[in-house]
Amino acid sequence: MQLEERYTLKKSNPAVKVLVYILLVIWAFINIFPIYFMFTFSLKSNEEIFGENVVGLPKEWLFSNYVSAMNTGNMGLYFVNSVLVTTVSIFISLAAAMMATYAITRIKWKGANFTNSFFMLGLTIPLQASIVPVYVILSKLHWLNHYSTLIIPYSAFTLSMSILICTGFMVDIPYDLDEAARIDGCGLWGTFGRIIVPLLKPAYATIGIYAFLQCWNEFMFANVFISDSAHRTLPVGIKALSGAYTTDWGPIGAALVIATFPTLIVYIFLCRKIQDSFIAGAVKG
Repeated sequence: MQLEERYTLKKSNPAVKVLVYILLVIWAFINIFPIYFMFTFSLKSNEEIFGENVVGLPKEWLFSNYVSAMNTGNMGLYFVNSVLVTTVSIFISLAAAMMATYAITRIKWKGANFTNSFFMLGLTIPLQASIVPVYVILSKLHWLNHYSTLIIPYSAFTLSMSILICTGFMVDIPYDLDEAARIDGCGLWGTFGRIIVPLLKPAYATIGIYAFLQCWNEFMFANVFISDSAHRTLPVGIKALSGAYTTDWGPIGAALVIATFPTLIVYIFLCRKIQDSFIAGAVKG
């Protein structure tokens, strides 16, 4: 009772409230300022960026930087490539993770635990350590400079975490539902498609945002495996904007905005679903 009263007293103390609001405002500023700086950076000339007006609003709003980035820098094509590669990779990873998790957790067979451990080994393999072997394999298969050159490795490297997330939700689904579905005439695929898949909806957003961030921001594979401009993604395209001797930084800032804002938009739309999925995973069982 004393603890309750003490907590209520602290919570209702005006000084504590003011301090909390001040800390929240500072934290909000720390998080929002980089977005503000990047956006204003993208609308400035080199003179403003390097001395005249580093932090303030642009004196002249150079929206031509975006036109230059889209046309000269070919950011439009790179953006479409990133969207295509990321979207397909997410769907492949999500579908493979759900099917693999269903086989591991709901079907009784001798190799289930070993298979799960094998998949979890993927969490321990650094992306950098796999560049050479993956490149050799893709080269021998004549599979370089295609969209699938990135889609297959991206799907593979997000699969382990996707299975881990799916497992956390699927093990809490009562097995009685599977048995009831079989009694009603559902086969293996019917049970999976009609019972398990709808119940895994809370996990979709978590897997989707994780795979999106991994694929959208990935640079090393895209830089090594793709050498032609037709299949480049945004991170590699932004790097190509930097000149050998002189660099116009405004269009680079515009390209960074084009690459970064989709991530923020995706998170804004999915943040509530991600929070719901964490809550659902916490209270199950």
